[in-house]
Amino acid sequence: MAKLLNSMAAGIDISSRDHYVAVPKECATKVRVFQSFTADLHRLAQWLCSLGIKTVAMESTGVYWFHLYTILLDYGLEVYLVNAKAVKHVPGRKSDISDAQWLQHLHACGLLNPCFQPDNLTRSLRCYVRERKNLIKEMSRQTQRMQKALEQMNIKLANVINDITGKTGRSIIESILAGERDYKVLVQHRDRRIKASKQVLLKSLEGNWREEQIFCLQQSYKHYQFLENRLKDCDLATEKALERLDKDPGATKSIKGNKTRKNQPDFNVTQYLYDVLGVDVTKIWGLKDITALTLLSETGPCLKQKFPTEKQFLSWLNVVPNNKITGGKMISSRVPKKKNRAGQALREAANGLWNAKNPFGDYLRKKKARSGSGHAIVGTARKIASVYYKLVTEKEEFRPDIMEGAQEKYWRKKLVSLEKAKEKIEAQLATYQLNTNLVI
Repeated sequence: MAKLLNSMAAGIDISSRDHYVAVPKECATKVRVFQSFTADLHRLAQWLCSLGIKTVAMESTGVYWFHLYTILLDYGLEVYLVNAKAVKHVPGRKSDISDAQWLQHLHACGLLNPCFQPDNLTRSLRCYVRERKNLIKEMSRQTQRMQKALEQMNIKLANVINDITGKTGRSIIESILAGERDYKVLVQHRDRRIKASKQVLLKSLEGNWREEQIFCLQQSYKHYQFLENRLKDCDLATEKALERLDKDPGATKSIKGNKTRKNQPDFNVTQYLYDVLGVDVTKIWGLKDITALTLLSETGPCLKQKFPTEKQFLSWLNVVPNNKITGGKMISSRVPKKKNRAGQALREAANGLWNAKNPFGDYLRKKKARSGSGHAIVGTARKIASVYYKLVTEKEEFRPDIMEGAQEKYWRKKLVSLEKAKEKIEAQLATYQLNTNLVI
């Protein structure tokens, strides 16, 4: 029998309608059922407090756990939100009651680890940043629908300009929706920065005007404009959430923001990041404003408190392999397949370094030659995450000279290796020529 470490522990099986609560055997009722309404959740918490329960474990099921989680915290209970993967591989448990009892037993024995949970201010920021990403994805879908409508009318606008939602593309689309069909008039909306010539753009605007496709184009364009306005509202809420975060006392200088690009916030993201973290993390190669903002919203500013070591941080980001060793042999070394938005943001940052002229770009290309692009992206994401953790926890400025010095050392070592290989090949060539002359 396993030793009990948490004698007054409870386990809760979460669902959308009912919550099954299991308590220790010493209590009169081992399992009770509560509905998911707010009043019932308060009764659940009051019942646990009346029994003297100190700590509670629940599975992270969808979003149904969130409100109960916050209510239990308000009542002073220690809440463990655990990954369902850690408790599901046990045979014989086929009901909600047995699930709750099994959770309670594991938690009482100290066999469960809590999931990372940010503070309330960070959680609010994370909600806005995630919504922002969803809006941009939906805007991309509407852009594709506009391209489809134009393509079905054989309007090859997407073939001659990079972005149909840019200045030239929008002007042409708005003119089409206003009733203009003469391509010689439409071509006058061409901006001087468009690389395609006027003649090529003129040819791309000749097509078959179909009313049903113009209707689809109009619907998608209106939806795109609606999403643009929602994106501005989301950026405004994001800025307010950043203002509520505690500022680092060591952040005293002002930082100029980067040049505003399409779908980028109007406010100075770099300055807000510096004020909160106390260091300019956007200087890290590959880490742009939005990526750094995503990391802050997912992990919070107090990295050392949530992740005492760099190893724990990298493992949570899912950018390091889960090594399994038995009998002194490595039987498995794979990066687990799990969703982590912060880790995905780092992978996207690493994926943008293929043509970069810096040590991270060199490492990415070298790693790809050895292990493939997938391993290369994960390895580069791990490097970016390591630098980010060091900068945020130790409040150090990014020093590219250190990494460039290490890169120079690597290339000198590589040069020595190539010179040795050259000498070896020359010796083999000389031997081959000598043997050939002897044969002749």
